[in-house]
Amino acid sequence: MKLLCLSNGHGEDAIALRILRELQQHPHPPQLAVFPLVGEGQAFAQLENARIIGPVQRMPSGGFIYMDRKEFLRDVKGGLLQLTVAQFKAIRAWVRSQTESGNQDAVILACGDIVPLLFAWLGGAPYAFVGTAKSDYYLRDENGPLPRKSHIFGWISSPRSVYFPWERWLMTRNRCRAVFVRDALTAETLEKLGIPAYNFGNPMMDGLEPENPAGFYGRGAELRERERSLVITLLPGSRAPEAYANWQLIVEAAAGILSLFADRKLLFLGAISPELNLEALRPILEFFGWRQDGETKTQRREGSILRPPVSSPQEIQKESPNLLLPLTFVQRKATLILTQQSFNDCLYEADLAVAMAGTATEQFVGLGKPAIAIPGNGPQFTPAFAEAQSRLLGPSLILVKHPAEVAGTVQSLFRDPDRLQLIAENGLRRMGEPGAAARIAKCLIQRFGGGDSNSKLPTIQ
Repeated sequence: MKLLCLSNGHGEDAIALRILRELQQHPHPPQLAVFPLVGEGQAFAQLENARIIGPVQRMPSGGFIYMDRKEFLRDVKGGLLQLTVAQFKAIRAWVRSQTESGNQDAVILACGDIVPLLFAWLGGAPYAFVGTAKSDYYLRDENGPLPRKSHIFGWISSPRSVYFPWERWLMTRNRCRAVFVRDALTAETLEKLGIPAYNFGNPMMDGLEPENPAGFYGRGAELRERERSLVITLLPGSRAPEAYANWQLIVEAAAGILSLFADRKLLFLGAISPELNLEALRPILEFFGWRQDGETKTQRREGSILRPPVSSPQEIQKESPNLLLPLTFVQRKATLILTQQSFNDCLYEADLAVAMAGTATEQFVGLGKPAIAIPGNGPQFTPAFAEAQSRLLGPSLILVKHPAEVAGTVQSLFRDPDRLQLIAENGLRRMGEPGAAARIAKCLIQRFGGGDSNSKLPTIQ
């Protein structure tokens, strides 16, 4: 089998990479080619023996043209239309080269939204689709339809689906052999519409490996909570300059938490994208009273994760020598660590998050933990995006209008263990169990790669 993977965005690239790596573990792996339609596809540099088949270019919007008309116009001026035509020609040329060489096992894997799905259909080869963006949870939950401000979906035929009719049309073509969706709710709807939909889980949850999804409950939980640090992860997003503006709101929210929990040891973990400049985050921290701790040494070793946090930077470094501490700040009983190397640790160790991010917020919630979101000015994390994300994630994502409301929300969570239990169960249900990439890869081999068509398809255990 020869497989061309199309993806359209940083998060989509990461999901596609996980699936492709699983395909390479097969005894008879396919020959891989990749084509990131948005950005430069840097994630695929980690993939051995996979070439990019056509032109790539970073656009001014970073891929968020559907959220803002101005961003779309900026991309058009930056060469979006010419790039799109060139990418279409490259896909057709790849399919034509497979046909001319007599290869009957060429397949396209589209990962993302309508753009790679449309290109896969136009390419002319059999294809499969990994729907990373859409879920029926935007429209309804297990109890029925959600109230909505917009009537954009009101005219869609029953049974109602978050996918538009033209998207579903592309999924019902004979050359579309499999559609991998985010959750069981979405798969159930598409199956009723005659679409070959599978729910194997969400690949973005692979590799996080949590052991204790929530630290709030259990026997003796109240006593333990008083003795240990409350750990809060800060997720400002990954794209500049928006992430820097988000950081200001998040640090303001942290200041409120410091005031309300003045007698409590606090540990804030800033999970900062490698694409951002840590020094650019310093001024706002200093404005809100944080001072850098100069005695903490920076070092990192491979193969372990954070241990239960303690109060001072020195003790943290002693207890967790594998955590990279590029910048450590202190204020009263609180410590704030900025790291660009320990993303999984920041998710795993935290009790809750203050989040203004896309994929990172979903991953955090998928571990069974609550996240508090403050809508920003975009182009990604706008009020509309935050409202849509709250539909997707349900009770696990709590929206507040202003940073000053975050501390009170944290306090209310402490006082409601039933709500926390609901959040833990909800996150795991909506985001799925780890291992999705391997299950999707196995299905692809069976559907396209000459595997035993009678063998049992992978299931979620």
